[in-house]
Amino acid sequence: MIAFGPVPSRRLGRSLGINNIPHKACTYSCVYCQVGRAVHKEIDRRQFYKPDELERAVSDKTDKAERKNEPIDYLTFVPDGEPTLDINLGLEINLLRSLGFKIGVITNGSLLWREDVRAELMNADWVSIKVDSVIEKSWYTLNRPHMSLQLETLLNGMMEFAHTFGGMLVTETMLVRDINDTAADIEAVSDFLTILQPDISYLAVPTRPPAEKLGQPPEEEVVNRAYQQLSRKQNRVELLVGYEGSTFASTGNAGEDLLSITAVHPMRRDAVEDLLKRSSAEWAIVDDLIFRGDLVETEYGGKTFYLRKFR
Repeated sequence: MIAFGPVPSRRLGRSLGINNIPHKACTYSCVYCQVGRAVHKEIDRRQFYKPDELERAVSDKTDKAERKNEPIDYLTFVPDGEPTLDINLGLEINLLRSLGFKIGVITNGSLLWREDVRAELMNADWVSIKVDSVIEKSWYTLNRPHMSLQLETLLNGMMEFAHTFGGMLVTETMLVRDINDTAADIEAVSDFLTILQPDISYLAVPTRPPAEKLGQPPEEEVVNRAYQQLSRKQNRVELLVGYEGSTFASTGNAGEDLLSITAVHPMRRDAVEDLLKRSSAEWAIVDDLIFRGDLVETEYGGKTFYLRKFR
């Protein structure tokens, strides 16, 4: 299926997905990938679908959504492989412009060293780039790239794109236990993001069955530490831990509000106390969420934090 949804997305609102790459043509074979291994990794761009075929599939979906009064905020290239392997990506983005929706692309960034890929992505409104590690050993272990890819070349391509892209740029760093979750790994990523200057830096963890058994999430304490490290240098850091609650919307229910916010940002104890006070709620709500396994209490820098449990 080329087009699917629209589906709720915490990053993009209501997103209609575009699967422009069949399973599973990719430049990487990440250990945590939810769609399985890339048995044959590739880096040569080619045609997968005819552009007019893709445009018709997306147009049909948007028409059906409109008839059902289902809102669409973004058309998002989020395929079962790496979207920039599609040699028609730029043409497809331009064709879909006529539908009147914003366009997003979720890429691992491995082909941004190519001038043609950078030029085609310039026409998108929102681009997400994967920055799991900038340390070569961790990068190879975690992303398992095509043998011809070089990390330094990739990072230079990302920087060149970031400094010329006029849309919204976000990054996503997937933390995997015992691979890229050390303080040194995170500090190196933070230094690189300081140069890249994305609008939002997302920290994610594997929440679905991974391609390999070693693709496991770190402990919540490690995720909190990584969040605090990135926040020292980045303007906006958010967690992606699989919870699609009513993020930041006040529901009138202090427990639901806590789960919603802590799925995005770890909350310090004083912030939790303030939220409860404004909701006329008692601390027993927090104790109950911890007892039920929905909330985790952890320490960092001499402070107590609370975050949504994801494991």
